[in-house]
Amino acid sequence: MKAIIVIPARLKSTRLPDKVLLDLGGKPVIQRVYEACMRAKLHQEVWIAADSDVVFNLCKQFTPNVLMTSEEHPSGTDRIAEVVEKIPCDIVVNVQGDEPFFDADIIDRLITALRESDAAMASVCAPVETLDELHNPNLVKVVTDVNGYALYFSRFRIPYSRDKILEDPSGYKKHMGVYAYRAEFLSKFIQLPVSFLEGSEKLEQLRALENGYKIKMIEVTGFEKGIDTPEDLELARKKIENNGTI
Repeated sequence: MKAIIVIPARLKSTRLPDKVLLDLGGKPVIQRVYEACMRAKLHQEVWIAADSDVVFNLCKQFTPNVLMTSEEHPSGTDRIAEVVEKIPCDIVVNVQGDEPFFDADIIDRLITALRESDAAMASVCAPVETLDELHNPNLVKVVTDVNGYALYFSRFRIPYSRDKILEDPSGYKKHMGVYAYRAEFLSKFIQLPVSFLEGSEKLEQLRALENGYKIKMIEVTGFEKGIDTPEDLELARKKIENNGTI
């Protein structure tokens, strides 16, 4: 089963404009992400999906695997689907363009999860570490069944603790927004209308669950936060300065 990695690289960003182009230890953020993905072992190719000439031309300086995609896509998933139409594959892993410290082992585990299950998608979760994380609506929570398939994702703390006041977040899981898809499913998924659950929570993966598709979750001990704000960028720069490399 041919597996590829696609990194959507949007120029526009609300909280940190042009973040994929910004310098991170002498290289643009998007190049750091690309190099992190290249460390995975089970994929055949890594592609960057650009939405502007600026991003396209920059990426061409360090890899030939860049595709220009439409500026009109409503989501990164739609952008990934356009790439899959042009690059035949069986599995595609979607890594965000602002994850320079991404653990490549996660990519291999996602590919394996789809190869060894009947799921249409696979994604990642980790233990919630603090009560602040648990109550943060920007940090999505997920509950799974005993076989590791997602039951539901929510911005609310799930499951709800009815009988006691929570004193620690033990047992709760947070979701990391990296996905692997079967290519044949992806072409179907983008044709589905926005579902009630997706519209309510503003979580695209709920469209898959509401339409009866399985999402296999792999659990990790923790994961690095992406670069969303100027503060995140400064922390990333300090990390590279301290380590000398990533």
